[in-house]
Amino acid sequence: MTTEPSRTSANPPVAAPRIRPATAADWPQIASLLRGADLPLDGAADHLGDFYVAAGDDGALAGVAGLERYGDAALLRSVVVATRGQGLGQWLVRHTLDAARARGIRQVVLLTTTAADFFPRFGFRRIARDAAPAAVQESQEFQGACPDTAVVMAVDL
Repeated sequence: MTTEPSRTSANPPVAAPRIRPATAADWPQIASLLRGADLPLDGAADHLGDFYVAAGDDGALAGVAGLERYGDAALLRSVVVATRGQGLGQWLVRHTLDAARARGIRQVVLLTTTAADFFPRFGFRRIARDAAPAAVQESQEFQGACPDTAVVMAVDL
């Protein structure tokens, strides 16, 4: 079950969105959202089976969050929403972390250049780049899709 996101004046209450697993048919919209947020596409399509989308009744995607699984570790990636400030990003991250936990993932790592202040609310803490699991470090994001200056964060599930 997904928990309700915290609320602040900048983040008004939002009803639980309809979040579902991504499909191949979603890829063009996912790629568009990622490009619009200057997020890397490298390797994303290869892990689409562990991506989640929030879609409106018209089929338009309002947001996406994805995992790349590496044994009992995973990389959280491609978290983007079409409209910020409505709490949808929080719902997507919580849903994705719940799915990771249900699949036996014990640690989730992420790289960010712009959202290091967003992720601590989910338990993420900064770690050294070389402290990430070796398999995660082999991902395309670690190998160049994200710059070396990106903040590395992790949460134990």
